[in-house]
Amino acid sequence: MTRTDPTLVGTLLEGRYRVDKLLARGGMSSVYRGVDTRLDRQVAIKIMDPRFADDRSFVERFEREARSAARLHHPHVVAVHDQGFDTPGGEESGRAFLVMELVDGGTLRELLAERGPLDVALALSITEPVLSALAAAHAAGLVHRDVKPENVLIGRGGTALSGGVVKVGDFGLVRAVASAGTTSSSVILGTVAYVSPEQVATGATTSRGDVYSAGILLYEMLTGRPPYTGDTALSVAYRHVNDDVPRPSELRPGIPPQLDELILRATRRDPEQRPADAAAFLAELNHLRTVLGVPAVPVPVPLPADADRETDAERTTPGIPAVPAVAPAAAATTVLPPVAEATLPVTGPRGTQALHREPQIPAAQPPRTPPPRPKPAAGDEQPGSRKRLYLMIAAAVLVLGGLIGAFAFILNDSGPTSSSVPKLTGMNQAAAGDALRSAKLTPAYTEEYSDTAAQHTVIRSDPAEGTSLAPGTTVNVVLSKGRPIVPDIQAGTSQQDAETAIKAAQLTPVQGEQEYSDVAKNKVVRVDPGPGSQLNIGGQVTIILSKGPEPLPPVPDVTGQSKDAAFQILQQAGFQPFQAGEEFSDQFAAGQVIRTDPKGGGKASNRRIGVFVSNAVEVPNVTFKRMEEAIQILKQAGLEPDRQGRGNGNGHGGGNGGFDFVLEQDPQPGTKVPKGTKVKIKGFG
Repeated sequence: MTRTDPTLVGTLLEGRYRVDKLLARGGMSSVYRGVDTRLDRQVAIKIMDPRFADDRSFVERFEREARSAARLHHPHVVAVHDQGFDTPGGEESGRAFLVMELVDGGTLRELLAERGPLDVALALSITEPVLSALAAAHAAGLVHRDVKPENVLIGRGGTALSGGVVKVGDFGLVRAVASAGTTSSSVILGTVAYVSPEQVATGATTSRGDVYSAGILLYEMLTGRPPYTGDTALSVAYRHVNDDVPRPSELRPGIPPQLDELILRATRRDPEQRPADAAAFLAELNHLRTVLGVPAVPVPVPLPADADRETDAERTTPGIPAVPAVAPAAAATTVLPPVAEATLPVTGPRGTQALHREPQIPAAQPPRTPPPRPKPAAGDEQPGSRKRLYLMIAAAVLVLGGLIGAFAFILNDSGPTSSSVPKLTGMNQAAAGDALRSAKLTPAYTEEYSDTAAQHTVIRSDPAEGTSLAPGTTVNVVLSKGRPIVPDIQAGTSQQDAETAIKAAQLTPVQGEQEYSDVAKNKVVRVDPGPGSQLNIGGQVTIILSKGPEPLPPVPDVTGQSKDAAFQILQQAGFQPFQAGEEFSDQFAAGQVIRTDPKGGGKASNRRIGVFVSNAVEVPNVTFKRMEEAIQILKQAGLEPDRQGRGNGNGHGGGNGGFDFVLEQDPQPGTKVPKGTKVKIKGFG
């Protein structure tokens, strides 16, 4: 079988997986669209190059890594369904293969090719799920080792809010290849534009290495190019080891300085100065998004590249992570000269590279050797030639010893060859800096929370007190931020944002009982202790979420009640009554409640209840009252007296000094009438 073997199409691997269509070819494998005939589902099948199939160490590592990756279940990880080793009848060697989720979309590399540099919101919306996937892997004890745009897939099937679904693929594949006999123990495997300094220098691969690669990935999304490029993989590798990653804003002004700082922390050459793993990086990223107010935006699904197109390093495929390439040694394996000698140009490969670590003589300056001389026959060696050889060796030793002595003299004569890290604990930043500079050392500062050290004082140094260092070495001074403070989490914040802010403050979020609130359902009502409270590291902060508005009871029926009594009843039921107006009713006296809006017994849409009060007047009894007194009583009741007739002239009528009494009135006493109604009153006459 060759990498371009067309006869694989139609093959049934292990009697189950049918190979349908070639999607991509790379240095280590070919990827096909296929079908799991047992479950009748489409899958991606990665078939490894046959040179690996005969390597027992590779096959064993491949199986272990596949099993580990298959246990990793996460919405942002390309699922591994199965792995196998198919041995076709009549063939001596088999085919190692991996069965994976088929993602319908493209890669981040294709999105960058379409759009160039991405805006901050989109770059962070892609980085967040990438870090989420890596965090899940790190929690499970897995390290990716080859984080790059080709291994970040963007598939269809997301929501209108999220856009495409971001997934990370190819967990563990680089490690399996590193174990193969086709590469030596001194080979560095990984994509050189994203490989960490420690991976170049020692081959170490840890979660902090993935953090470095993810930081480079974010740098490239924001600027449109990785920080280091070169004419050869060697030049790029040297820059990872020798240079600090520049600020992204130097290439693209306008990037927030806080984001600059986060990327610089993630890509520090010293792994101990980076976030410990992807979860720590993710917590810082989410906190920064909250601080900057950067919203989550939909991630566009890129148009897939032509499946038949092949780059100088490898092919890319719609929906399939690009395959890391380990080219034949003559074509792709590069010999690294000593790191300190690197002065190399810039533009550079993106494919996975195999790089030797051991120093060798640069090819441009081959050692000059004399032409070969005929080997003397046995017994032809002359005693004089041996003597001359011994004398030459002795002379070389003396010369070398003299050079070493002279070099030591020069070093001793030029000042101290080492500096000791002074005691810094408890000092403030200024004093610690002065102490280090006095010791010919260079200070750098980081901060972290402390339950015991006063704010702005030194907790420790790295390297520690008493360590001997070369003059000019950078010493990281860790300053105290004091005890953690509960962040300012406003009502209406999402639970995820609240938890992220609390974790970023090195506190522990705990979900409390939900309560009714006018705050939107499932949003934060409050936190306890409240914002600004100071706690020990890891202290618990309870998040109280809203259950939404409290369901309202039926409106009480308060018709016939006095206004004051009605208001009291409604308030006790949780409502907010207000007088909506006055109306006439012949059933209720003035001041009594006629109706409410909403009406009694009904459901209210909110707590405000309008109360309508009767303005009816009960006609007073003025019969047998003196006429003037009756008129006064009616007016006081809000009625209009209408005097009918005069006295009868017998001394009991309207004569001077006589008495005039009301004998009749209309309406009758006790009748309920509107205010201003005329009441007829008739006296003697």
